[in-house]
Amino acid sequence: MIDLYTWGTPNGFKVSVALEELALPYTVHALDISTGVQKQPAFLAINPNGRIPAIVDRAEGDFAVFESGAILVYLAEKTGRLMPTDAKGRSRVMQWLMFQMGGVGPMQGQANVFFRYFPEKLQPAIDRYQNETRRLYTVLERQLKDHEYLAGDYSIADIANWAWVRSHDWAGVSVEGLPGVQRWLAAIEDRPAAQRGLDVPTPRKQEDARTAAQRIESARGLIQR
Repeated sequence: MIDLYTWGTPNGFKVSVALEELALPYTVHALDISTGVQKQPAFLAINPNGRIPAIVDRAEGDFAVFESGAILVYLAEKTGRLMPTDAKGRSRVMQWLMFQMGGVGPMQGQANVFFRYFPEKLQPAIDRYQNETRRLYTVLERQLKDHEYLAGDYSIADIANWAWVRSHDWAGVSVEGLPGVQRWLAAIEDRPAAQRGLDVPTPRKQEDARTAAQRIESARGLIQR
């Protein structure tokens, strides 16, 4: 059994979707990060960086794993699924996973901050992060226009990038003119496991009941955490 510590963010969805795809049994521990609970000693003992998601694999001596990319690799290697075992195939998946970890996530995350959450509208910062996020989407497009998925078969690289790109509207970034990206987004959205993973830890119909203003106010408190 795996304990999943998470909240409804793109990084959290990466792991819940992967767990659903892999059909691994897990228990959800919802951490409302707007309250600062992720900075409490009990959670810092699991993730010293005080960020979600994190897992504890009870079947492996309560082995804790933090950082969403590291969790995805751990789960893929544990099950032998969602990542090839040959050196070149594994490297292709890792390259696109690192592309998300080092590019799409940080840039789109900052677009979210300056476009949605920051109290003042700093247009140069908004332009910087929205433009860079869009540029990264065009990199995905060049790969996806000729490939069904990013690195051969469906993999943790797709899960990681999709969990972020699917919320492009929230960052104010368009996917218009990127047919490969649009096809890929829709294909993963149609997967039952992806749908189930998006309902962790809070069902979407419950989350959707909150207004955009409520979501923004909740997120603003995280900027300084």
